[in-house]
Amino acid sequence: MSSASVVPRGRAAVTFAARLTFEAVERRYGDGMALRGVSLDIAPGEVVCLLGPSGCGKTTLLRIASGIEKPSRGRVLINDAEVAGPNRFVPPEERSVGLMFQDFALFPHLDVLDNVAFGLRALPREEARREALAILARVGLEGFAHEQPNTLSGGQQQRVALARAIVPRPAVMLMDEPFSGLDVQLRDSMQEETLALLRETRATSLIVTHHPEEAMRLGDRIAVMRGGHLVKLGTAEDLYRHPGELFIARMFSEINEVPYKVSKGAIATPIGNVPAPGLAEGDTAILCIRERGIVLRVPSAEGAEGGLAGRVLDVKFLGAVALLEVGIEGFDAPLRVRAREIEGWRKGAEVRVTIDTERVLVFASSGAETL
Repeated sequence: MSSASVVPRGRAAVTFAARLTFEAVERRYGDGMALRGVSLDIAPGEVVCLLGPSGCGKTTLLRIASGIEKPSRGRVLINDAEVAGPNRFVPPEERSVGLMFQDFALFPHLDVLDNVAFGLRALPREEARREALAILARVGLEGFAHEQPNTLSGGQQQRVALARAIVPRPAVMLMDEPFSGLDVQLRDSMQEETLALLRETRATSLIVTHHPEEAMRLGDRIAVMRGGHLVKLGTAEDLYRHPGELFIARMFSEINEVPYKVSKGAIATPIGNVPAPGLAEGDTAILCIRERGIVLRVPSAEGAEGGLAGRVLDVKFLGAVALLEVGIEGFDAPLRVRAREIEGWRKGAEVRVTIDTERVLVFASSGAETL
């Protein structure tokens, strides 16, 4: 299709973004604790991703924000007004909150237009249909207004669900694994489109995901959860460069983990002494070396003379990159290296290896980062 024949999509209506605040929120189920004192403040118009493994409390926090569940302790505030807590509980329909589930939850007995207009029941029918058609045009589905949801592809159903959630112009948008049912290629394009729509509407957004790359792509900040706790909050760059603990470092990059004993506040490694402050003499420290932070050169190449000697033991083709296993002078076990596929490394190749000591991480054996 030529660019001249493409019909430009309209822009979504802007809402009044709200501050969303959790204050020491707990959620108990019988003897079990799903949330343990979670405090989080999300600025108006900010997109925050809740990241963590299954069962860590992400969806529970989202459901409490929406009003589907009540906190056992603590408070939820929207624009500094309590909507859930010991003194007040505001029902979901009165919170100006949009909610989008991972299974889209479209009504099978309604066509696409009526699905989207469902959240506009307070408006006269014709006005609601006009608003619904406008948002369908924004997501490129105005031509499917009278189709049934089960006739649409996964990506189209996702757009309908997004349109239905955003059309009432919620002050807060809550999304629970919204891209988990899509294939990889479609997931990437829908992430971009969804983020563009959230930026246009300026809705304050909380998105649950267990994919670190998705969180890095979508979130202004990322809140990492584990075992009901909020363990780290920061930008993608903050969490990558200063993860704080091994659990988070593993999330945001592929790493080699090599144990060493601490001596005089440092660990002696083949790349030199690396500080391990805060650890006692004889403690075990974990040296973490990112797979992408290891540089290989041909021994005869310029600048290679300063590196460690090594040999490529195995090569796995992964498309744009190759995953190498490399035996390196001074290391007891081979290290994994991610190199550009175009570099053309082959099994058995002799190499010189450079590892930037400024980019390695050191953790206590308990998983906490040394300071």
